[in-house]
Amino acid sequence: MCCATVAAAQDKAVYHIDNAAAQGLKGLRNIRNHLDTAPDTKIIVVTHAEGVDMLMEGAKEERSKTEYAPLVSALKARGVKFEICEITLKNRNLKKDQFILDADYTPSGVVRIAQLQTRDHYAYIKP
Repeated sequence: MCCATVAAAQDKAVYHIDNAAAQGLKGLRNIRNHLDTAPDTKIIVVTHAEGVDMLMEGAKEERSKTEYAPLVSALKARGVKFEICEITLKNRNLKKDQFILDADYTPSGVVRIAQLQTRDHYAYIKP
């Protein structure tokens, strides 16, 4: 008698951040809570436009003065990927050396989000 083993599908989510001031701290907290509840979820954070600001060296949430980098590092240690849109860098005349080392880059944030949703079946979350 032979039984087929079906692997459980892994949950996957893309968090879309395009405004660090409005979404940064809330988004990082959402991701932490997400992983606390479902620790095996694969999460990619895609930033573009003003969303990339939270991944700049020394960036802080304006109201509370909370630094983003330690929160990002803690989530990266839990497997979260952070990506920065290269079109945004070009349009805003920003350089990669202005960003924390925990960040990766993608040619287009919007294209990346669309591909993750359609090709890779990531759930879309915009905090």
